[in-house]
Amino acid sequence: MSWNGYIDTIMGHANNNADYACIIGKDGIPWTNAEHAKQLKLSTDEAKFISECFAKEDFTPMTTKGIWCDGVKYQFLRDIEKKLVVAKKKDHGAISIQCSKTAIVIAHTKEGGQQGECNKGVGIIAEYLEIW
Repeated sequence: MSWNGYIDTIMGHANNNADYACIIGKDGIPWTNAEHAKQLKLSTDEAKFISECFAKEDFTPMTTKGIWCDGVKYQFLRDIEKKLVVAKKKDHGAISIQCSKTAIVIAHTKEGGQQGECNKGVGIIAEYLEIW
């Protein structure tokens, strides 16, 4: 099964406010891959850092170190109920990250886009993945 189709689904639910997305396992292993043109590329270390924070439900490292995605450091803004994390980088857009039982859904909001819509996109897929 290819998970890359979910990238388009995330973007569709985000009403085209998301321009890149990916899904990683709670272990940091990528589920989507670079075969999709809109894959948000995470290094192994970036994915591991994000997955460890969600596994521990401790976002303190994100508040002090920021959140790195595709080589860009985003400033942690807040977490909502230990499931959704939002971050921003001026002139680079924003990151929305939501966790399910088995996976972490991540999407990038283009600069000037509506991050709330991107949150909705990752949320719908994360909720869907709750059944896995």
